[in-house]
Amino acid sequence: MGKAFTRYPVTWKGNKLNGVFTILGTDPATGEPEHIYYIRYRTPDGKMVEEKAGRSSKPDSMTPAKADGLRKDRMRAKDGAVPNTVRRQQERAEVKAEADRWTFDTIWAEWKKVNADKKSIVNDNNRYQVHLHPLFGNKEPREVTSFEVDRLRLAMLKGKAAAPGRKFQLNAKRRADYSEKKKKELAERAAKRAGKPYAVGTVVSVLSLFRRIASFGADRRLCPGLAFKVTIPKGAKEKTEDMTGEQMARYIRVCREWPDPLEGNFQLLALYSGMRRSEIRNLKWSDVDFQRGFIVLRDPKSGQDERIPMNDAAAELLQAHPGEKEGGGYVFTGEKGGPRGERQIGESSRAIRDAVGLPKDFRPNHGLRHTFASHLASSGEVDLYTLQKMMTHKGPQMTQRYAHLTDAALKRGANVMSRIVAIAEKAGGGSR
Repeated sequence: MGKAFTRYPVTWKGNKLNGVFTILGTDPATGEPEHIYYIRYRTPDGKMVEEKAGRSSKPDSMTPAKADGLRKDRMRAKDGAVPNTVRRQQERAEVKAEADRWTFDTIWAEWKKVNADKKSIVNDNNRYQVHLHPLFGNKEPREVTSFEVDRLRLAMLKGKAAAPGRKFQLNAKRRADYSEKKKKELAERAAKRAGKPYAVGTVVSVLSLFRRIASFGADRRLCPGLAFKVTIPKGAKEKTEDMTGEQMARYIRVCREWPDPLEGNFQLLALYSGMRRSEIRNLKWSDVDFQRGFIVLRDPKSGQDERIPMNDAAAELLQAHPGEKEGGGYVFTGEKGGPRGERQIGESSRAIRDAVGLPKDFRPNHGLRHTFASHLASSGEVDLYTLQKMMTHKGPQMTQRYAHLTDAALKRGANVMSRIVAIAEKAGGGSR
């Protein structure tokens, strides 16, 4: 027979704890006296159960209150309720599961780390915070339904839902150095846009970003991807400003006669080379290779350094341009030897546009680049692949907007044969 132990009732805060008792034992580690707690309760079929709750020494560190709580957990389990210990385990598991979820917010945070050097990161972050975060920030891609995305698309296109866009802040920090005239123009433009649906191009940008974020998570095995295909609206207008030959001649003349040669030459180099404003602004003399006839673009929009050919017009312009060409300074210097200020470039480009007589919606720093590409494409001497390389487009999609111009050049080439046939028939006295 086993050794008999004396059971002692347990009290806590002056009250006897029913179903809880203790026996005197010895701590196996230290040999010191200790309490060993037991609990007693009935199972659903009426059977009385006596269960060891634990020792007062470590690692159990059992106390009268803990033993009483354990007994109550057992009793709740008998009545179909979840015991406290089980409930706490479930809560901890839920917290861990929530922390391990790859929601759009957590995927976006990771995406920004990987793409921190992208030129469009600021605009993309604005689109995400304004349009995507409120609706999908706490959801995994697999939890989003096509209905939710369709609702966002239709709300932006038709304006039937309250637009989540930001309010125009006239005195925002980024506009601190804007002229009063410029601020007034921006405020008037914002007032005209208020309450109107978003442009198709904006909707395309937002939905494309949504799709890229979901694909980023799936491609890196962070989480399952979308369960449906995102419908991107068609009809986004790609504005391709262009100048006629007469307008281009007038533009060149105005730039050459402009009081500040740096301002005039900045616009001419954009026209002659098709370079982006940021690429010209950051151009240094060390990146201009007159001997080989190339210009190196540092950190362009494509994300990696590019090299473009320098035609005779651009070379002649840069040769006559003021500045120390042997050093590594900026070609278009600003204050304290740094690159020319963006505000100064913007204001001077608009002033030149107005002096030439071009319409107000002609965006100089985009229009000059498009004029460069349009005239090359329509010349019939430059194919789309070559044009893509000269424009430093990452893929052919952006260059396709000029495809109709190369088609026109091909038709003109085909008509040459018609003239040859007509001349031959006339010489031979034949008739059609």
